[in-house]
Amino acid sequence: MNDMNGVPVADERGADSRTDATEKSGLSRRQALGALASVAAAPAVAMGEAAAAPRKTAMLAGSTNKKAFIDDLIARMTVDEKVGQLRLISIGPEMPFAKIVEEIAAGRIAGSFNTVIRRDNRPLQEAAVQRSRLKIPLFFAYDVVHGHRTTFPIPLGLASSFDMKLIERMARVSAVEACNDGVDMTFAPMVDISHDPRWGRTSEGFGEDPYLVSECARAAVRGFQGTSPDQPDTIMAAVKHFALYGAVEGGRDYNTVDMSPLRMHQTYLPPYRAALEAGAGGVMVALNSINGVPATSNTWLMQDLLRKQWGFKGVTVSDHGAITELTRHGVARDNREAAKLAIKAGIDLSMADQVYLAELPGLIASGEIKMAELDACVREVLGAKYDMGLFANPFLRMGKKEDDPADVRADNRLHREPAREIARDTLVLLENRNQTLPLKKAGTIALVGPLADSGLDILGSWSAQGVATQAVTLRAGIEKAIAGKAKLLTAHGTNVLDDQKVVDYLNYLNWDKPEVIQDPRSVEAMIAEAVEVAKQADVVIAAVGELRGMSHESSSRVSIEMPGSQRALLKALKATGKPLVVVLMNGRPLAIGWEKENADALLETWYAGTEGGNAIADVLFGDHNPSAKLPISFPRSVGQIPTYYNHLRIGRPFTPGKPGNYTSQYFEEEQGALYPFGFGLSYSRFSLSGLKLSARKIARGQKLTAEATLTNEGPYEGANVVQLYVCDNYASIARPVKELKGFRKVALKPGESRVVRFEIGEDELKFVNGDLREVVENGHFTVQLGLDSREVLEQGFELA
Repeated sequence: MNDMNGVPVADERGADSRTDATEKSGLSRRQALGALASVAAAPAVAMGEAAAAPRKTAMLAGSTNKKAFIDDLIARMTVDEKVGQLRLISIGPEMPFAKIVEEIAAGRIAGSFNTVIRRDNRPLQEAAVQRSRLKIPLFFAYDVVHGHRTTFPIPLGLASSFDMKLIERMARVSAVEACNDGVDMTFAPMVDISHDPRWGRTSEGFGEDPYLVSECARAAVRGFQGTSPDQPDTIMAAVKHFALYGAVEGGRDYNTVDMSPLRMHQTYLPPYRAALEAGAGGVMVALNSINGVPATSNTWLMQDLLRKQWGFKGVTVSDHGAITELTRHGVARDNREAAKLAIKAGIDLSMADQVYLAELPGLIASGEIKMAELDACVREVLGAKYDMGLFANPFLRMGKKEDDPADVRADNRLHREPAREIARDTLVLLENRNQTLPLKKAGTIALVGPLADSGLDILGSWSAQGVATQAVTLRAGIEKAIAGKAKLLTAHGTNVLDDQKVVDYLNYLNWDKPEVIQDPRSVEAMIAEAVEVAKQADVVIAAVGELRGMSHESSSRVSIEMPGSQRALLKALKATGKPLVVVLMNGRPLAIGWEKENADALLETWYAGTEGGNAIADVLFGDHNPSAKLPISFPRSVGQIPTYYNHLRIGRPFTPGKPGNYTSQYFEEEQGALYPFGFGLSYSRFSLSGLKLSARKIARGQKLTAEATLTNEGPYEGANVVQLYVCDNYASIARPVKELKGFRKVALKPGESRVVRFEIGEDELKFVNGDLREVVENGHFTVQLGLDSREVLEQGFELA
């Protein structure tokens, strides 16, 4: 089997994509593009711990009963009914409620997305199972990315925890809430590797490292699907965006991807495959092209790699309108050819479809599409419904009408406690000079900044049914934390943005209620007010960063600098001489060189979700000791993009401390990340010492142990993440300077020490070679243990 360049392909991984969604008051842009913006729910389903090992019958194994059932059903279907099972439709202007009911009754729709009110969905399911000829149930899908009604931190924040049980718990809670609204499938997890923070969807992924992102993918799938996606409190995961979407040229959304097969297999494909190995039942297909061939028509990607090589037997879903867009890519003459290319590539479900309905019957009649090709796609859609338990009970997650909640947005439907516990483990302490943090709950505190009291922005993008008025802002969290103990003064300080054109862009789809509301005062007046407030305080907290719409789909930036006049605000606050605590809210790495050098404390909080304000206050005042680490490198400037820790070795590397002439570097600026991958501080002082290897030479099939002692030398109980990196010092191809191969999060009391051990064998040493074969080669390897990717202990060994 060959890749798109005629090269034999070995073993790696895959995922999906989506359209648009900046939710205001919980509504997504995809909903704004034409879906019904409603919500519903049932009594809370009992939520247990995330299950251990998921059943993989849907994807990686077969079921005799399932096969017989689907074979019989397909044999009884007309061509029109088969085509209907390939259509995923949302209620909107082109498909109003009454029309969609009739289309369902006629057997022309397989499922609906963005409809999450049970009282609205029930008539749709009734039309399917009571009025359609074959009684095939619908499924209901939604973007449950980092929460449903309870919004958890954005995925980039979740990855910062380096805690897979935490991510699994997030997905488990989210699945329960989604099930209570009748949702059967989520378009998640999003596992696109990103090395370019200009890309707005960086916020939606788990960072830059294939090992970490793969582990996050597995954890999320386990949480969403539990032991099986056919249970009333589990949903099917459709991993996205398959494939390479995070590598779009220039970080510009929807752009092309041109990449060698070797790099695909080494870096970008593993997380998709990890999700599938964990049991993900679906794959959402990316909008980008890959080496000139759009993913939606890419037979190598969808058939050779996904189906044949990886053995995936689940359902594939196009992104919104992606099949029609094949004409814009210039690979299809018209919609007829677009439908033909997509079906032959193996795109089972057409999201927001008009093309399959209009063109497939004619293509079948003419013989351009074989009935077997149509049946193959129908089989996967029916198989997904079977695996979601919908043939056994079409109302499995919808429940009974009499159990519908009176208020779908009732606060008692939220899971605030896990949201708060999870959020505080995702906050990364970047600077803490003179032990500025934790703050005392005494005296006068100034809280300044445009993001200090924004319930909407703290939710982040893709916040599903999260409601801004139910979110705890930073101001609310601080007020609660210091109530009766300290005085809080506030000032807006400045707007996030000064450019009205950018504001208008972010508000474009929100025709009924703009997300971005500007303070009409001048920048000078707002900063002057903030300075006066700061002068009255003992310490100043500044909440700055990006509006959530700036870190989102279709929100690529030309700059990663602090937006607008926020840095001017920070400089004015610094000039007061008061201790300055900067709280960042953002969905991508920012160029924060000034903040690094001038803030007394710097806390990266991403978008922390429904309980974000309480979680941030817990950390600021020492009720929780931060332990998170960066899952992505922070560049010094936009000119140093891409900056990532696991880059390939080169012939003329820059060596710190030596002249840079005739080495690979930018001569105007210091080299390397401003903050490296894996970096994050604690209120305690941790040390790692005494690296030992159990052997300095091992043979094939043998393993060795690497160990070091982690000590909490500070006054606070806390946790730290010990990270294992391996460097292959010489191989048949150039290899990365180091690669993450394991991590352990270890909690220690003050003065406590613990030996942390990692086992290293062929799984940690294998790589994809120039022939795209997964191999282990003899040679010399360097083992590194550290608390980030830069400052490490190291020892070497031989594999012979």
